[in-house]
Amino acid sequence: MDQAAFEAKIHEYVGKQEGPPYTCPDTVNEPMIRHWCEVMGDENPIYTDPAKAKESVHGAIVAPPSMLQVWDMRGYPMHDPSLIQNAQRELHAIFDEAGFTGVVATNTEQEFLRYLEPGDTVISETTIESISEQKATALGVGYFIVTRTAFRDQKGEDLGWLTFRVLKFRPNQQPAAAGDAAAQPAKPRRIRSPEGPDNAWWWQGFRDGKLLIQKCSDCGLLRHPCRPMCGACQSMNWESIEASGKGTVHSYTVMHHPPVPGYGFPIPIGLIDLEEGTRIVANIKGCEPDDIHIGMKVECLIEPAGEDDDLMLPFFYAVK
Repeated sequence: MDQAAFEAKIHEYVGKQEGPPYTCPDTVNEPMIRHWCEVMGDENPIYTDPAKAKESVHGAIVAPPSMLQVWDMRGYPMHDPSLIQNAQRELHAIFDEAGFTGVVATNTEQEFLRYLEPGDTVISETTIESISEQKATALGVGYFIVTRTAFRDQKGEDLGWLTFRVLKFRPNQQPAAAGDAAAQPAKPRRIRSPEGPDNAWWWQGFRDGKLLIQKCSDCGLLRHPCRPMCGACQSMNWESIEASGKGTVHSYTVMHHPPVPGYGFPIPIGLIDLEEGTRIVANIKGCEPDDIHIGMKVECLIEPAGEDDDLMLPFFYAVK
């Protein structure tokens, strides 16, 4: 398919509804409001304290406006196959087939029109609002897709809206020439984790073939993941030690879904107790998923993430 035909095909989706209006299965309720406030650290009493809420302009408990999308959260597709069958997923499949296998969220905009009250039912309707022209980005060449979700209540009154923009990109590719939209797509690779001032040294350790652990220079506490301050003594002084790589499986899961390009499925993922006293989450290799068990002895090898991939990662193998 040439560039013009490809772009004509994807732009047919602009203006399409993702699917029929979705009525959220749970009404706005106080337990969920309380959970949200606890997680977000929102201590405004009008959300959780009936007496304080009664004294407010609302006269009763209301939900934080920023919870609007929470009521619309769906289950996993493996639980409800109908969640897979919508126009947005069809559009993403067209991009995948053309080699634009990467996806990353870029930004969102929201507007809230009124406070929700316990008992309200939220109904959402999502439309594919726009698809950009081809763009060259740091991640690769791709297209920005914007969806717009409108929310209303059981009376049909508007509650607010949300736009969500993602980039569908061809990883590590140069801009496609005219007539070459789907030519020779690069083999998908694992998604790169961000490197910053607080963790670049840790990723460099993998490139040097080492599994490093952060250590507080003042109280000696080992910590992981990387962070600038010690949680025990609040010191900002730290160093690192090299781990032996030996450990045991504290817990694990085997990931089957969603099928993200660049990963081999199923993926055994373990929470590993290192013998130094810290834990790390990493893939388990060298045995069948059914043979993994809690307490299993494992040892770390630093290896490329995949074929033709320069990303170095720690993989834990069962000790025979």
